[in-house]
Amino acid sequence: MEQEKKTQKEPKKAEPAKAPAKEPAASGNVAVILIRNTTGASWALRDTLKMLNLHTKFSCSLFKKSGSILGMLKKAKGYITYGEIDGETEKLLEQKRAKKGSEKKAKMSYNLHPPRGGFERKGIKKSYAQGGVLGYRGARINELIKKMI
Repeated sequence: MEQEKKTQKEPKKAEPAKAPAKEPAASGNVAVILIRNTTGASWALRDTLKMLNLHTKFSCSLFKKSGSILGMLKKAKGYITYGEIDGETEKLLEQKRAKKGSEKKAKMSYNLHPPRGGFERKGIKKSYAQGGVLGYRGARINELIKKMI
């Protein structure tokens, strides 16, 4: 009996390991908004925000989506919110720049107002997934930018 049980058990075939899903590196623009003040932040974080051209609170920058930019965004996710911007919102930002009279094309930074109607219910210290503001928010960044123009 015991020999039959041993022969009935076949060793399981090893399945190939599945690679973790990566965020698609599709072409497009990413909008980044500095939400929190950097007082008390480390020098490395301040340097990253400087490279992202975010100097003051409620400033917004646009970037082409790339691996190095996504790495910087993940590093600073406790102070910023970001997502994919559509063409309509990008045109609204360009019109805002035209009102100011700034003609520099190299600098893709905009100063925005605090959002009309306030931020999400849980405030600026929680991530977007938890009901706050910070971190990745996908295409919903367009709604926030329209509230802040």
